[in-house]
Amino acid sequence: MKKIYHNLFILVSVMTIVFVSMIPVPITVNAQPADIQAESAILVDFETGKILYEKNADVALPPASMTKMMTEYLVLEAIHEGKISWDTTTEISDYAYDISYNNDFSGIGLRKDYPYTVRELYDAMAIYSDNATTIALAELIAGSEGEFVKMMNEKGKEMGLPDFQFVNSTGLSNRDLGDNYPKGTDPEADNLLSARSAALLAYHLIKDYPEVLEHSSVRQKEFEGKMMTNWNWMLPGMPGYLEQYGYEGVDGLKTGWTDLAGYCFTGTAERSDRRLISVVMRTASKEARFLETQKLLDYGFSQFERKEIFPSGYQIDEQSVIPVTKGKENQVEIESAAPVELMIKKGEKDQYQAVFELDESLLTEDGELTAPVEEGTQVGRMRVTYTGDENFGYLLDELEQQATIVPVVTKDGVEKASWFALFFRAIGEFFADIFSSVTNGIKGLF
Repeated sequence: MKKIYHNLFILVSVMTIVFVSMIPVPITVNAQPADIQAESAILVDFETGKILYEKNADVALPPASMTKMMTEYLVLEAIHEGKISWDTTTEISDYAYDISYNNDFSGIGLRKDYPYTVRELYDAMAIYSDNATTIALAELIAGSEGEFVKMMNEKGKEMGLPDFQFVNSTGLSNRDLGDNYPKGTDPEADNLLSARSAALLAYHLIKDYPEVLEHSSVRQKEFEGKMMTNWNWMLPGMPGYLEQYGYEGVDGLKTGWTDLAGYCFTGTAERSDRRLISVVMRTASKEARFLETQKLLDYGFSQFERKEIFPSGYQIDEQSVIPVTKGKENQVEIESAAPVELMIKKGEKDQYQAVFELDESLLTEDGELTAPVEEGTQVGRMRVTYTGDENFGYLLDELEQQATIVPVVTKDGVEKASWFALFFRAIGEFFADIFSSVTNGIKGLF
């Protein structure tokens, strides 16, 4: 008998283990990326401009060589406008030459009285973050670095950068340039960018001149017999021990370091037709800036998805019709004219709501449309808002409007009623008003 109970116990235990193993394990969704060890940081969806994460993103800090993103922008702009070409040549000034051979600035080493092409100088700047070639390009485009700095600040305003200051083209401290600090700037000043401004600058750079990624993704390139190795260790396939930092999809964008700025990095990666832009500023080491960036990118790619929140033709029950005057019908249905697709955190689709905002200028004092009304007439817009706890907004207001606002239109047309119908309708309304007045008067007697 004991043997029977023993066998039964074993059977029940095995069945219990099998049953429990079949129960699906709940998937844990990170509310935030692991604690980002940087003084400031931001993560942005490139296509929509939606900010997915931020930490002290509006604090303006020295960006070091991330400053060169603006120099790259202005060089590419000058090429597109035909002011220079990739084959344009220029010689190196005394100032750029001195910077090139200053051991404190780790220059590539340039020759005097030698015609370097824009392509050679640009690659040295974009791949190796060389300061002297950056200065040479600034002087070529504007005549002097001081004039180029004016262009940098004007372009920053044009882009809508919220927190920035450019005082030179390289990201070095002006005090390190000695008497060569750009004319018109403070000799003790530093460039300044917030993480938000750095992300917005990167957004404009990639959007307006996507070829920038062809240069920033180059792992190594020879320059006058010397091998330049990209400071962006997150590029897949980097040589030697650097390969361990490689991250699938990374193709840019710009590292930076000075004593004052610490180690910073503006990165970008594309996976499955989704591109993210990340910025970390003042991390603990050159390795840390890449490890913290990996946390951000992992979070963005794993926890967010592009989702249709509301379909085209969406209607709101309380706002589904507008009354119509002088028409064959006395009302018309309204609906959204396009779907709303947003980059959202997984599982948060229900935390979005829509409201119709009607164009009051199209309505009478009684809130009616006047017939005739054509099908598809825009009568307002549908605005979608997020009702959850984490709303970091967008890089630009215009990007938010593009993503969250669509036209509201009439679903059908309403023809104007004939004069005959309008006449008898007016008579009917006249007697209806009289009857209502009489009825109300009688009620008032009692």
